[in-house]
Amino acid sequence: MIYGYYPGCCLNTTCKDFDTSLRSVLKALDMPIRQVKRWSCCGSSAVHIASRQMAASLAMTNLAKAEEQGFEQMLVPCAYCYARFKFAMHEMDKDPELRQNVEDTLKHKFTGRVKIIHPLEFFATEEIMKRVSSSRKRDLSSLKVVCYYGCFLSRPPDHFENAEFPQTMDRTVKAAGATVLDWGYRTDCCGGNFSLTRTDIALKLTKDILDGAKQAGADAIVVTCPFCHMNMDARQSEIEAKYSTKYGLPVYYYSQVLAAALGAPEKELMLRMHFVHPQRMLEKAGSHGKQ
Repeated sequence: MIYGYYPGCCLNTTCKDFDTSLRSVLKALDMPIRQVKRWSCCGSSAVHIASRQMAASLAMTNLAKAEEQGFEQMLVPCAYCYARFKFAMHEMDKDPELRQNVEDTLKHKFTGRVKIIHPLEFFATEEIMKRVSSSRKRDLSSLKVVCYYGCFLSRPPDHFENAEFPQTMDRTVKAAGATVLDWGYRTDCCGGNFSLTRTDIALKLTKDILDGAKQAGADAIVVTCPFCHMNMDARQSEIEAKYSTKYGLPVYYYSQVLAAALGAPEKELMLRMHFVHPQRMLEKAGSHGKQ
């Protein structure tokens, strides 16, 4: 099976480190993907506040393209994009009138043939975790991390996994060989939606998460959302200055941890796009023949 691949706006531009490292992992695991042709923005901004129908239509137009191009499953890596797809599908299932309006707008009757999946749903299966574990080329056991899921990935709660205590990223990162610590902030909000309009709120919420990671004894934070990554990595120095503290916590996408464990060269990890100690993961890693 060839999986449809929806990169979304972030992975196609400012988050090339996420996209490149994820593609590296999928290639290493022999998981064939093909980017959905003519994909467009899913509306993961404030569109859902302005219009339910517009928000649903923006997401579902990409699902319509995936159906028309013959895909059975579509990978959506960005947690925010994934949430918008799931919310659109959830609301259309609950509201027949909304479904009809969206289908009339897009001139497309949805068959339900294409399943929206997040890469972690694939990586956290027993088969893939065994393959990752047996294929490791770098030893990440000295790297202690906490996994941060954020708001979007586990909501609405009936479309992913346990909304209060998700585990797919924990299991995946453990399979990569890193030491995963338990902590209490895995699904707390970092204030991503307030990053521009109420930066003070975003800084405070992100500070709480960084505090939690530090208290847990983590060397780094592993994330799945570009908004969360921006707040914790790019804004970390701003938070340190505002609150007169020091964290020095690198923030990695789970795909970068997987790719590093599987021996991907640094050009596919793209760690130099990060702000906080990007090389710490490789400095801590052993290697069976460095790349």
